[in-house]
Amino acid sequence: MDTTKHIAVLGGDARYLEMIKHLTKSPNTDIKLVGFDQLSEGFSGVKQLNMDELELDSLDAIILPIPGTSEEGLIETVFSAEKIQLTKEWFKKLPSHCLVFSGITNDYLTNSVGEAGLKLFPLMDRNDVAIYNSIPTVEGTIMIAIQNTNFTIHSSKVIVLGLGRVGMSVASKFAGLGAEVFVGSRKKEDMARSMEMGLDSFNINELAAYTSNCDILINTIPALVVKDEEIKTMQSHTLIIDLASKPGGIDFDFAKKRGIKALHSLGLPGIVAPKTAGEILGIVIEQILIEEL
Repeated sequence: MDTTKHIAVLGGDARYLEMIKHLTKSPNTDIKLVGFDQLSEGFSGVKQLNMDELELDSLDAIILPIPGTSEEGLIETVFSAEKIQLTKEWFKKLPSHCLVFSGITNDYLTNSVGEAGLKLFPLMDRNDVAIYNSIPTVEGTIMIAIQNTNFTIHSSKVIVLGLGRVGMSVASKFAGLGAEVFVGSRKKEDMARSMEMGLDSFNINELAAYTSNCDILINTIPALVVKDEEIKTMQSHTLIIDLASKPGGIDFDFAKKRGIKALHSLGLPGIVAPKTAGEILGIVIEQILIEEL
């Protein structure tokens, strides 16, 4: 009985190079790469193919780029000039047990995989990936704060909005650097957790009362929470760092009118630590393959 797991990696960025290296170390794993023809380095035991060379009926898993596909089925190929489009008919040619991995998904990808009767794993929606990624995200946030201010984090007043997986890590690390951290949230349990961590806590509805004395505001909530009322009282040196997914939680236009620097800092793990981010993806994918196949 053949226990080899046949995996196709279709496109991807620098993170995927580390992910591929990790997966090649897994026993009984056969990996094919598509969309990597301009890659200068190679991988031992890994073959690079064109799309029409893939034997779809033998695949146990396909790994799509972090953005998944466009609404037209196109995928990003950072290391290739080749345009790759995945149609709904293409997905239906995959065997029923084939697992589909991507970073995020959209209606097109979700529907295409669902209609083909396959399992889709949007990795960025998983708790384990988010918790792992919170580490390079925090380091990237600290880097951005240092690069875009003329004062130290130590003794500065920092507002963190949201106490989820990223917010908790951000709040604790900035407090560890000596900042006075205020955590804004809506849930009573998050406010209780903030106090347990030794941080100041407030209901996010009261945000406007805190922004006038804020040096750095870090948002992790993917909804518009920092509007003109909260921005107009900010001091000119205040830095806003938005870590929330698009469209973010900041009124960027009003911040610009007020002369407040507001940065939408997406995908920090892949920017500041692609090696670590890729290793994280490799570890999680390997675990899922063991559990599912």
